Amino acid sequence: MAGNRGTIKGASHFNPEADAQGLRKAMKGLGTDEDAIIEILVNRSLSQRQEIKIAYKSTIGRDLIDDLKSELSKNFERVIIGMMTPLTLYDVEELRRAMKGAGTDEGCLIEILASRTNEEMRRINDTYRRQYGTTLEKDIASDTSSKFQRVLVSLSTGNRDESSHVDQGLVQEDAKCLYEAGENRWGTSEGQFITILCSRSRSHLLRVFDEYKNIAKKDITESIKSEMSGDLEDALLAIVKCMRNKPAYFAERLYKSMKGLGTDDDTLIRLMVSRCEIDMIDIKGEFKRMYGKSLYSFIKGDTSGDYRKVLLLLCGGDN
Repeated sequence: MAGNRGTIKGASHFNPEADAQGLRKAMKGLGTDEDAIIEILVNRSLSQRQEIKIAYKSTIGRDLIDDLKSELSKNFERVIIGMMTPLTLYDVEELRRAMKGAGTDEGCLIEILASRTNEEMRRINDTYRRQYGTTLEKDIASDTSSKFQRVLVSLSTGNRDESSHVDQGLVQEDAKCLYEAGENRWGTSEGQFITILCSRSRSHLLRVFDEYKNIAKKDITESIKSEMSGDLEDALLAIVKCMRNKPAYFAERLYKSMKGLGTDDDTLIRLMVSRCEIDMIDIKGEFKRMYGKSLYSFIKGDTSGDYRKVLLLLCGGDN
């Protein structure tokens, strides 16, 4: 599933047994050779890492994930374990983490659900059910409420129209409908926004946004900001941003995770791990364009130690 816009590529001369031995050697005895672990895992693709996991079990007779967890700690451990986790399962575990325990990580729920394709959502739903014996929809429903819940449940079905055909009549109808539901009335009919933004195809919505601007004389994002608030506002804005430019949406999420006091490590780790083989090159480009500084320089200034080392490698250099 790796896209070709990733910063992490597979090794051309790949020997899973040799890598398994190398990892064991890095963890055996007193002290851990973190550099050796980074060197091996960052220079392999996700599918190659799965092979290493199997080779480790069959040649050494131990569980690689258990060994890594016992040798590593904190954020560095989280990045490495994330890198070892198949992508769909990683999304599933992040969604679950966002809902279980004290408080809800709404940002994580919005980010994953607004940015995944129908096919990715179908795999997430299947894996979630197998992993936890319940449905993603049920967990979302028990953890969120009202209109925000409606958006998330709608996105979680993975049922967006994916055709590229655009019906200009329907474009005008939808744009007018959004205008009537928001700017042109007292109070907002959020339901119309949810229905249109969560179900229509990307090519259709891009035309709707243009048409909306003609009618309302302002961008759809401005209207959402003035008409909605809180999590619902965040969710609808995320959908619009993902439709327009997904890498730019991820770049903004990364920027916000590091700017200001303290770092939102959950978001930083999740995005670096989940996008490094898909579109990290594009995300880096958008980051530089939007903020005038490189993603690399932000990570460098905001993290430290082995955690910083591995993130900078996932970022793929300062170019």
